[in-house]
Amino acid sequence: MGWGMGGACCQGTGCEGVSQSGVCYRGSRVRSGRMRVANGLWAALVLILLPGGSRALREGECEVCVTFLGRFYQSLKDKDVEFTPASVEKELLKSCKEAKGKENRLCYYIGATSDAATKMVNEVSKPLSHHIPVEKVCEKLKKKDSQICELKYDKQIDLSTVDLKKLRVKELKKILDDWGETCKGCAEKSDYIRKINELMPKYAPKAASSRTDL
Repeated sequence: MGWGMGGACCQGTGCEGVSQSGVCYRGSRVRSGRMRVANGLWAALVLILLPGGSRALREGECEVCVTFLGRFYQSLKDKDVEFTPASVEKELLKSCKEAKGKENRLCYYIGATSDAATKMVNEVSKPLSHHIPVEKVCEKLKKKDSQICELKYDKQIDLSTVDLKKLRVKELKKILDDWGETCKGCAEKSDYIRKINELMPKYAPKAASSRTDL
């Protein structure tokens, strides 16, 4: 039973509802409205369940973070370190003391250096203690501080073939800096080249052995 115009009863017409103006709605129209409501609820549920902007790292993204933590994690396994957050953090602080260049900057960002402004060491030590892949660790760190994944290694100079005389003084200084060395009293370009040649057997023995000018 339903209602027609003006509230009259719509017997045998399939009427299942009446609008505010008294117009009789038939079953198909009511079902269509119900389907629209159901579809709207389903779409809302899908949006709620979808992960908000979560995605895996692209190839080459977070290269310093992934490389440094990957090497660090392997060193823990090689040294048979106990995989607890406290032990991992202790070893991380040791590694960061020796880190140089962009890797030292990474340590600063995660709070593993003495002059760090923030402390996020537990965001590394805890997941690594549970053997979480370093890519996932870096992905989470990126959400905390986007600068972490903006770090990229400088282009490496092939010391076995490069003509040091053609490099700029800035580049020569960078080689020494990567080795943790300085050139005290160096005033001329030739002074830096001489210092690099002296130290190359210590820091880059393979490159030194392949050169004929040393």
